[in-house]
Formats: sequence, structure tokens, C-alpha cells
Amino acid sequence: MTSVVRPGCWVRLHYRLFDAQGEPIEPGERELTYLHGGHGTVFARIESALEGRAAGEALSVYLEPQDSFGDYDAALVRLAPRERFPDELEVGMAFEGVPGEAPDGLIHTVTDFTDDTVVLDANHPLAGMALRFELRVLEVRAATDEEIEHERRAGG
Repeated sequence: MTSVVRPGCWVRLHYRLFDAQGEPIEPGERELTYLHGGHGTVFARIESALEGRAAGEALSVYLEPQDSFGDYDAALVRLAPRERFPDELEVGMAFEGVPGEAPDGLIHTVTDFTDDTVVLDANHPLAGMALRFELRVLEVRAATDEEIEHERRAGG
């Protein structure tokens, strides 16, 4: 009997990620292995759509921003003085918190800068976007009790 995706199973799959217009967000397929059952590794709607699927099955899952990386929050865009940053600053560099300020637990990405000011954005790069995942289940196998406990302890 073929194993189907259910809580307590390891799922290995290939996926491709597209925006709402069907343009690929990443080149090519990616592979992911995760423990199915609400451990937070994949989005809840994707887990739900995979439930009961078997190796070899393919599906497409469309997610609104609230089902993936959330809405874009303009309040997460900050300006900071350029002198707080390294001389070798580039767009795309990321900082844990805003240099020179109390830690806020967010990753801030440099989106622009001048001689005086740095623009930082703590939104996820895909925040505010509707996404379509093309998924193909490659393998499903039951996890051992030890593997499940390890995932719970690891928080993933």
C-alpha cells in the first residue's frame, strides 16, 4: 500500500514558486523535506492541500498574502543615518535590527541609500504578494516517534 501524506509522515517534494501573474519567483525547482502535521515548516494551506496525497501526485496551491508572508507593512520601512553602517554597504545587505538602536528581532534589508541616509525594509521580500506553488510529491514515509519528538523539540 502506498503511503499518503498525513500527520507524522515525512514528505519529500519538489516545488516551484510563481507570482499571481504566473511569473517564476525563483529559477527552477526546489526540493523540500518536512514533517507533516502542523510543525510550522510549510504554510498551513499547503499542508492542508497535501493531506491524503501520495508520491507521484502533483498539485497547484494559490495563496493570498495572509496565507503566506503577510501583507506589506509600510511601518516596517525605516530610515537610518548612513554613519551607522559599514563603508562597504550594498543594496540587499541585511542586518539584525537597525544598527545603533535597541534590538527589535527583525531582519532589516537595505533597499536604498545615499551619502546621509539608509532605507531599510523589515518586510519579508514576498510580503503582500499572492503566490502560486506548483508541488510534486516525491516520497512519503512514516516518521519514527524519535524523529517526531526531535522535530517538536527543535521547534520545526
